[in-house]
Amino acid sequence: MLVAAQPNVILVMTDDQGYGDMSCHGNPVVQTPNLDQLHALSTRLVDFHVDPYCSPTRAALLTGRYSARGNVYNTLAGRCYLHQDEITMAQTFADSGYRCGHFGKWHLGHNYPFAPHHRGFHESLMLGDGGLGATNDYWGNDRFDDVYFRNGEPEQTQGFGTDVFFAAALDFIRRNRDRPFFVYLATNEPHEPWNVPPQYSDRYREFCAHEMHRLYGTIDKIDENLGRLLQFLAAEGLADNTILIFLTDNGTVSHGYQGGMRGRKGSEYDGGHRVPCFIRWPGGGIPAGRDVTTITAHVDLLPTLIELCGLKPKQSIAFDGMSLVPLLRGARDDWPARTLCVHAQQPGLPFHLRPQKWYRFAVLTDRWRLVNGTELYDMRADPLQQVNLAPQHTEVVARLRSTYDTWFDEVTKRSAEFCEVILGAPGHDRAWLTMINVTPADGERFAWSQQSARHAFPINGFWAVEIARAGTYEFELRRWPREVNLPFHAVPDHDAKRITPTRARLTIAGADVIRPVDPTTVAVTIQLRLEPGHTRLQTWLIDDDGTQRTAYWVYVTWLDKP
Repeated sequence: MLVAAQPNVILVMTDDQGYGDMSCHGNPVVQTPNLDQLHALSTRLVDFHVDPYCSPTRAALLTGRYSARGNVYNTLAGRCYLHQDEITMAQTFADSGYRCGHFGKWHLGHNYPFAPHHRGFHESLMLGDGGLGATNDYWGNDRFDDVYFRNGEPEQTQGFGTDVFFAAALDFIRRNRDRPFFVYLATNEPHEPWNVPPQYSDRYREFCAHEMHRLYGTIDKIDENLGRLLQFLAAEGLADNTILIFLTDNGTVSHGYQGGMRGRKGSEYDGGHRVPCFIRWPGGGIPAGRDVTTITAHVDLLPTLIELCGLKPKQSIAFDGMSLVPLLRGARDDWPARTLCVHAQQPGLPFHLRPQKWYRFAVLTDRWRLVNGTELYDMRADPLQQVNLAPQHTEVVARLRSTYDTWFDEVTKRSAEFCEVILGAPGHDRAWLTMINVTPADGERFAWSQQSARHAFPINGFWAVEIARAGTYEFELRRWPREVNLPFHAVPDHDAKRITPTRARLTIAGADVIRPVDPTTVAVTIQLRLEPGHTRLQTWLIDDDGTQRTAYWVYVTWLDKP
């Protein structure tokens, strides 16, 4: 039975924590007493699926639609931007009067119109969009006293990253408790690098190999903060009317216990995409300590929350997901049989410019998993996916292959499009572009990290952009970000590779400009008069021997102030 007031919603999602990375799911090493408590207090979706990688899961979670519909099928190279016409969970809550806050990881774009404060969140505190150490993270962040971005502006913080984001979320709740609120708290842990205070990791050292003690130390930190959140909600009288959801974004990266599944992060087998999902609402008729065994997915959570919270979306949304309210309240008699699809389009090298059909996918039902079109597993008898039954069940294989064939064609209709960073839109005069979202040519290499920039990775490609307004635009090409502020030929430390470009080149909207670079040049600045339109921006740093690579950081400013 619903309580009278609209419930608050807190959605906690961790990064690279698998189904088995908690003691309540049988892990014999890591200790997670607060996750265990939440598990006991919640209804658990035990056959719950996401995408095998970060950005696609986040896109599907926030829209209730398969990620490829929003042109998100990768975590970099311009293919992790959520299309601007997709309606997010935050926009849906905001339209119904909720105050919306985002804290932690985003990974769906940091420039306009992709950042969280462009997509319905009233307040956001985030690390660099691709995660810790990405080229769009603040240089040198290591989880300790980092610089994060509050509504797009850098802000110095104090403390360990997970602590900072949980504290910011609690502060947001305190300031907004007089109205319904939605908090999306997405940690960057336990994603690598596993930097954590040693007292959290040392306790596991004797039980672990392959640096797993550090991974479990980051999970300890998450668990500690989840305990703080549970205590806070109880102390503030908010627990009964707050829907608290916990899930993770993909399978584990652990080399240890994997929850009795085949595969890890990135895999098309269940270990890559079956994750925990706990839903707690004491005042809303969702029972504690109950398992829902029916197959469910990330795309179901937004339709579910719309029904639970009585939201009134301003626009009609063609969801791929379904409201799980009947399952959460125990009414399963008329629940339809479902077939879901997942794919792992993030390749190694080389890069795929568009999603590839018949590439690393699974078709899921309550009973069956069809993997890569040729392997069929009966999950009731074979949860480890060891015995391929495709030869014995050809009719099931044919049916599920047909489902995938239709699904892929439907969800990738817009895959030839590029989600464009908009330059010069009113109120958005500045943008900064980095190598993580350079789109290379099909079959070429890509890179994402500050380490790649430090080692002068030879990447090149383009950024898809839209010129919003006619006017003068300034492009500032750099080898190092502004916060480092070194010349092109210099290095910040002995581990970095020195390069000696003598020319910098930029092309955009028919313009092609080359400028000299000398040993003292910190940035090459180019001003161009541009007209509105859709185009591609590309840059080159060129050595005398002909070696070419992109400018790793490009800052863009619209100069024609009113």
